[in-house]
Amino acid sequence: MPALACVDGAVTHPVYGFTWDGSLHVPGAFPGSITATATIPNSLERPVTWSTDHSAALYKIDVWGAPYFTVNDAGNMSVRPFGSATLPHQEIDLMKVVKKAADPKSLGGLGLQLPVIVRLPDVLKNRLESLHSAFHFAIESNGYDSHYQGVYPVKCNQDRYIVQDIVEFGSTFRFGLEAGSKAELLLSMSYLIRGSPDALLICNGYKDEEYVSLALMGKSLALNTVIVLEQEEELDTVVKTSRKFGVRPVIGLRAKLRTKHSGHFGSTSGENGKFGLTTSQILSVARKLQKLDMLDCLQLLHFHIGSQIPSTALLADGVGEAAQIYCELAKLGAAMHVIDIGGGLGIDYDGSHSSCSDMSVGYGLDEYASTVVRAIQYACNQKQVRHPVICSESGRALVSHHSVLIFEAVSTSAVVPETIKQNLAYLLDALEDEARVDHRNLMASAVLGEYETYIIYADQLKRRCVEQFKDGILGLEHLAAVDLLCDLVAREIGASDPVRTYHVNLSIFSSIPDFWAIGQLFPIVPIHRLDQRPVVNGVLSDLTCDSDGKVNKFIGGSGSLPLHEIPVAGSGGYYLGMFLGGAYQEALGGLHNLFGGPSVVRVSQSNGPHCFAVTQAVPGSSCADVLRAMQHQPELMFEALKRRAEEYARGDGDAIMCSLARAFHSMPYLVYDAMDSEHDSTALAGSSDDDVEWEFMRCLSF
Repeated sequence: MPALACVDGAVTHPVYGFTWDGSLHVPGAFPGSITATATIPNSLERPVTWSTDHSAALYKIDVWGAPYFTVNDAGNMSVRPFGSATLPHQEIDLMKVVKKAADPKSLGGLGLQLPVIVRLPDVLKNRLESLHSAFHFAIESNGYDSHYQGVYPVKCNQDRYIVQDIVEFGSTFRFGLEAGSKAELLLSMSYLIRGSPDALLICNGYKDEEYVSLALMGKSLALNTVIVLEQEEELDTVVKTSRKFGVRPVIGLRAKLRTKHSGHFGSTSGENGKFGLTTSQILSVARKLQKLDMLDCLQLLHFHIGSQIPSTALLADGVGEAAQIYCELAKLGAAMHVIDIGGGLGIDYDGSHSSCSDMSVGYGLDEYASTVVRAIQYACNQKQVRHPVICSESGRALVSHHSVLIFEAVSTSAVVPETIKQNLAYLLDALEDEARVDHRNLMASAVLGEYETYIIYADQLKRRCVEQFKDGILGLEHLAAVDLLCDLVAREIGASDPVRTYHVNLSIFSSIPDFWAIGQLFPIVPIHRLDQRPVVNGVLSDLTCDSDGKVNKFIGGSGSLPLHEIPVAGSGGYYLGMFLGGAYQEALGGLHNLFGGPSVVRVSQSNGPHCFAVTQAVPGSSCADVLRAMQHQPELMFEALKRRAEEYARGDGDAIMCSLARAFHSMPYLVYDAMDSEHDSTALAGSSDDDVEWEFMRCLSF
């Protein structure tokens, strides 16, 4: 009997006469009922035929993704490696990249396990060129009498190839590096010796004698090293160490501006900011240098309003204040040459182009550059001071777009619970009288369309039944039958929670730590099937055993993300991409639950059949790698398990040891053969040949 044919009987007949085979017709026939897709945004409901344009609008791809990301005719996310200058045949299909990365080597793939970071050096180069072009245009159009040369703050992403690319791509523009620690300074020195001889090496961060010694060594190696004082007492260390080495330093000051950024990232600005010298300390340092006959060493002023500066009004205010300090130092006799405006060039993560959100900014590159140039020019002209070289530390703006994190959704909460084979009437017959009354009232309120009343009775019925279950009156099947009944009716009348949980092969703590730590939102989008209408609202739950390991807030403030149904096993996977995450996420990622970093592929545009070439492929951290990071010794662990296998599993010892060796060498993430149903189930983890397994064992053995 169809479910709704007997609902009216629930009002007048005893509950034990109510039978149901567990099936429901969709959409429901309850008066005033709404469809199960009611919580999907309105933009999903209108079009009869879904198109890629609808997906682009739904996920705001054309606003946060421009000019680097778009949806192609196949319904896949594509990369435009040269920005707006990209020709159609030069676009890179991300699904083809995933297939190349995940397919086994026997099928021409790389045999990498997901999740995977796709690095796009062409995008990085375009970002650098665009930044320089914006400042060059602003300088030329305003008649500014100097030039721009930026530095990349390596803390944003210290990856070897990123730093190497920036030095190479930026050589023409005299682009340099910024370091905030000894390790970063060593890194920067080693790469800048192959860069432009005019590039700046900005030394920020707290300093001891060893740090200052390294910086002075850099100057001895003909690098344009500038030691920026964060604290007044650092001057004594610089003077003492420079005399010891016989090297005259180039000194910069970090000013603690009064201009304050009110957003989350503004804690470094204002009078109570973490870094920098107050106006009285700046004057004190200048006077000390004058007494030491070293005022000519003071050549740079640095400041940082904060990351993600939301508006050009705030930017102009801060730059104007700093430019006045710069001019005053020049008037005092310092050989001022460079003004370093720090970071703050923001990213429009949510596509809102808003100055009222930490997730967006109300300007573009050209507006940013023009505001900076005009503010400095105005102050210098007013004080008749020579225009300085303009330097910025725009790390987030440089590297955010060039990395895409791709991961798979491996399962989801059920659309409709499985039908209970037993007759619901039999199971509900064990309910006490009060619970039966709740059941009848529940069904009656559903028929009458009184949805709020239905929810009250459903909650009351469930609570009564839980108490009976705790008392041993009801069994587990009875409790499940009540839950099933309430869920089915709720779905039918549109009173159920429409948001489903998608379980993703990812660690939020390793790959998207800023979401967990500070609530930073990143665009997350399916990278395929964008020519199909999404029918589910979902949240993402990661692999970790932690309640915080979930993404339940998305750009635009939504608590769910429109998604598609996950394909049935053997018919392909469901892949999502996190975009604009190239800054900070890898450096900040942790090892919660011993999930390490993703695999990495470096993809450049080419004229081949797929429009791209993989120039580098690095597997993600293996179980052995993450164990070593926590001071464990995988080799000793393997030997101990090997001895136990020899003792207790004599006949299967070799097979056990091979499996253990493979486990140590594989990534901690789940292995799914989703790209092609014909692949062997072990393909994504690598070859299953015995020779490979024995090689794993050899590497772990003494």
